[in-house]
Amino acid sequence: MSSFSRRAFLEHGLLCLSGLGAGTLLAADDAAVPLLRAGLMTDLHYADKQPTKTRFYREALAKLDEAVEVMNRERPAFVVELGDFIDQADSVEREIEWLKTMESHFAKLAMPRHYVLGNHCVGTLTKQEFAANTKATGGHAVFEEKGVTFLILDACFREDGTPYERKNFNWQDANLPKVELAWLEAALAKAGGPVIVCAHQRLDMDKAHSVRNAAEVRALLEKSGKVLAVFQGHSHKNDYQHIAGIHYVTLVAMVEGSGVENNGYSLLDVMADGSLRVNGFRRQTKRILNKA
Repeated sequence: MSSFSRRAFLEHGLLCLSGLGAGTLLAADDAAVPLLRAGLMTDLHYADKQPTKTRFYREALAKLDEAVEVMNRERPAFVVELGDFIDQADSVEREIEWLKTMESHFAKLAMPRHYVLGNHCVGTLTKQEFAANTKATGGHAVFEEKGVTFLILDACFREDGTPYERKNFNWQDANLPKVELAWLEAALAKAGGPVIVCAHQRLDMDKAHSVRNAAEVRALLEKSGKVLAVFQGHSHKNDYQHIAGIHYVTLVAMVEGSGVENNGYSLLDVMADGSLRVNGFRRQTKRILNKA
């Protein structure tokens, strides 16, 4: 972590991409102070098992420890993990053991933490079991910080409305059920200020990794006129799309690649003018997202 000290981070500056694709350089002495700062990370896939070609499951602990150290130093208001906190085990008992191990490291954060359910989080466990061993709500949730509303979505449902659990699903059959769509519409109407959405499965145009009824979800977000951005994971790659005035930012997976140099996490700055800065670390792309 010494190579990623605050001083080194500031001296390096932030090379960012705007929502319109133009490059912008944030100098180290940029005096703009964010209205709110939040930590974001996704797809750790921790498991006590051998790596595959690209996924290094055991190394998630060291990568999480680095991210926690940075978050505790930089002091965001809270941290959100965007799903697939753990990988799938062959038994409930082993899965809970892995989850407790990860939670013991994540709990070192000095600020509140929030969880989005990913398909691997509930591949073996039920949503209630995941929540019982973390600080997760076990589904969708809403909270507010400094006038900004954050909506956590849960797309871990089959098309027939059955929740994911115990290997009962195809990971490409991800949906927001009708009851959650109604909740989302009501939460958007109630929000008194800007809104940021946190999801695991993608809500943009990436069909292979997206929520099946993503178009219906996007219609609600667009209708509200309040949503600044959606932050999502699942496809394991840095990606970005701008659709109908909303930024869709896909964050890089922390499980991919060996060594902390292949880590990736970010500090999100919400600015008073509604623009956003994704201050990416390691492999996470850095972006400036201007308000549409």
